[in-house]
Amino acid sequence: MQIYNYFLEIIKFTMAGVGTVYIAFFLVKPYLDKAEKIQLVELKKNIASQTLPLRFQAYERLVLLIERINPANMLLRLHGTSYSAHELHSLVVTEIREEFQHNVSQQIYVSDRSWNVVKRVKDDTISVVTNAIKALPDTATGLDLSKTVLAHLGSLQDNPYDIATQMLRSDLEELF
Repeated sequence: MQIYNYFLEIIKFTMAGVGTVYIAFFLVKPYLDKAEKIQLVELKKNIASQTLPLRFQAYERLVLLIERINPANMLLRLHGTSYSAHELHSLVVTEIREEFQHNVSQQIYVSDRSWNVVKRVKDDTISVVTNAIKALPDTATGLDLSKTVLAHLGSLQDNPYDIATQMLRSDLEELF
């Protein structure tokens, strides 16, 4: 009988202890959840303060990429008058691809929409230059290619490079 009472006392104290821990847990849990949320917000804030400058830089570099592959700028920079049309075509396509490859890592910091705009501008620029070379005779000069490309761009109602730059700017404004 004494052992029975002894076990009964152990069970009473155990149940009281478990009940106390259970109640204390549910009283303290909201405070723990709130502290966890505050820490999560602080972590996100710290990450944002570190990545925001990188994102700004990525958008800056992509705008610069668009300006550098714009045929109006590139053809002046490459001085295409001393090349044949085929040499200039090869040089322009190589330059566009190198510029793009140099900035390919920026896609990590920009939106998918922005990155797709940059890829589209690159592909369209290569396409314009390639279509222009196909329209010229084999004896054409680099100057002829330059004139053909610039004439095509001049015939467009809207400048695709300005549109792409504006789209990047609007995506950047969404960060705020």
